[in-house]
Amino acid sequence: MPIDLLVTNDDGIHAEGIQILCQVLFQNREYRLTIVAPDHERSAVGHAITMHRPLMVEKQRFLHNPELQGWAVNGTPSDCVKLAIEALLPRPPRMVIAGINRGSNLGNDVIYSGTVSAAVEGIILGVPAIAVSLTEGCTEDFFYAAEVVKQLLPQFLDYSFPPHTLLNINIPPRSKGEPRGVRVTRLGRRRYRNTFEERVDPRGRRYYWLAGELEDEKEHEESDVRAIQEHHISITPVKYDLTSYELIPELEKLWSGMTIKG
Repeated sequence: MPIDLLVTNDDGIHAEGIQILCQVLFQNREYRLTIVAPDHERSAVGHAITMHRPLMVEKQRFLHNPELQGWAVNGTPSDCVKLAIEALLPRPPRMVIAGINRGSNLGNDVIYSGTVSAAVEGIILGVPAIAVSLTEGCTEDFFYAAEVVKQLLPQFLDYSFPPHTLLNINIPPRSKGEPRGVRVTRLGRRRYRNTFEERVDPRGRRYYWLAGELEDEKEHEESDVRAIQEHHISITPVKYDLTSYELIPELEKLWSGMTIKG
């Protein structure tokens, strides 16, 4: 039986990253690919889902391989995974692969990332998931990143993922030198100086355009940011449970048993 894989992204179904990844994975006939991705770029939408309009689904053929077909959805990456698993597929896939994203998803970038959110939706629905990003690069680097995924995928499929945990993978460009290896990391910090440029449209209405500049910070040696800076492939286990468990006993002392008067 072929292994069912659901592939999605946030750059859109026609983006280079997902097209090349599916070409490379399709060569292995052990895998049966289902591609469900946004019909246009939906980067930095986080975990948004569509509730107030219908989701339209259109079949697409991949340009470089007519045997590859996918669905383009007029929704978010999370919509794509939810729709695929709960409506389009006859059974859940063995794994969700989100990517290959153009640009890194490091540190707190994962909060905003549509790529990582697609993987999160997978684990919410009980399907193991990975998110893959190429930190920068050209077409040849996407082929390299896809080969990295292809080589690591058997281990990911054999690994027993803990509940509610995905793997966030960032790959440096090979064009800047052979990566020095694989490093298992923790999320670092990515801080931006967000600058809003004020403009005026032809009707005299003001609008603002956001442009952020990355601030240089000293990163922990175990962080994903540091691993990429030192030209390693970074693999970070990520959970969506945001509970601050260490704070619960302290807060219980403050408010446990408190009566609120109406």
